[in-house]
Amino acid sequence: MSQNAVALAAIDKAREDGRVLWISRQVLREYLVTLTRPQAFRDVPKAMVLEQVRLFQEHFEIADDIDAVTEQLMQLMDDIPIGGKQVHDANIVATMLAYGIPALLTHNGKDFERFADRIVVESIGC
Repeated sequence: MSQNAVALAAIDKAREDGRVLWISRQVLREYLVTLTRPQAFRDVPKAMVLEQVRLFQEHFEIADDIDAVTEQLMQLMDDIPIGGKQVHDANIVATMLAYGIPALLTHNGKDFERFADRIVVESIGC
C-alpha cells in the first residue's frame, strides 16, 4: 500500500473516531515546496497541487503561526537540543502545543521521538 493510501486510511479512521483533524500553515507550505520542486520522479501539475491545498483548508482545522507558537518553539529549543533543520519539526510541535493538539499523525515518527514526552506521536506506514 502506498504512503498516500496509508495516510488516507489513517485520516479516515481518525474522522470515524470523531477526532478533530488539524493542519498547520507550515505543513501546507512544506507540501507546496515538496510537490512543486523540480524532480525527475514527480510531475504534478501546479494547478492540482493548489487544488489539493484548498481541499486541505476545507477539511482540516488550520493552525496559524501565532505568537504563542513562537513562544512554544523557543521553550522547546531551551529544553531540548534542537538546531538547524530540526527547527522545522520543532515548530510543528510548538504549533501543536500552542493549540492544544495532543497527537501527531506522521510517516516520520523517528523525527518526532524527541518530543514524545509532550505529544503523542502516531507513526503510520513506517
